[in-house]
Amino acid sequence: MSEFQAYLQLGFTHITDSLGYDHILFIMALCTVYTLIDWKKVIVLVTAFTIGHSITLALSTLGFVNVNPDWIELLIPVTIVITAVLNFFYVVPKASFSQSEKASKVRYPLALFFGLIHGLGFSNYLRSLLGKEADIVSPLLGFNVGLELGQLIIVFIILSIAFFMIEILRVQRLSWIHILSGIIVGMSLSLIINNEFLHSLLA
Repeated sequence: MSEFQAYLQLGFTHITDSLGYDHILFIMALCTVYTLIDWKKVIVLVTAFTIGHSITLALSTLGFVNVNPDWIELLIPVTIVITAVLNFFYVVPKASFSQSEKASKVRYPLALFFGLIHGLGFSNYLRSLLGKEADIVSPLLGFNVGLELGQLIIVFIILSIAFFMIEILRVQRLSWIHILSGIIVGMSLSLIINNEFLHSLLA
């Protein structure tokens, strides 16, 4: 296995790891208001997130940006809560489910901005893997590609479940959005409450 392939696998494993589910929760929060029918909109939204985390992943791993990882671990669940809460303000169009609809434009710049924060989180993990390795370009590229592959699979699963629930089981779309968003908010608030760095700040 080449170095590129090894780090690709590590990137894929990192974002799909159920034990470190914060990034999965964020992708879920981004996609909650959509199903497979809206795949074009989701691609634009996820691309904004990808651009954001790719920028800070590269800058931080190359040593151009250095942020206290404790702050990043605290801010990541905060970005999830904000994104999920925005879903409660989503207005389901009166037209049929397959009709085009106007998504809130604030979701795209927020996905880009929050992607910058998540990229710093990815870089902390990647730098711990690299150690004193001299050449980091190939590992950086492989890790980022692995992240994207894992991210696309997560998106496909979320959209497929939403399509099944809404189109097949006929669950009310707004009910689905609110239930899933509520679960995401609850799990993210748990991460914030149990954050040791937050406890040290409040002590």
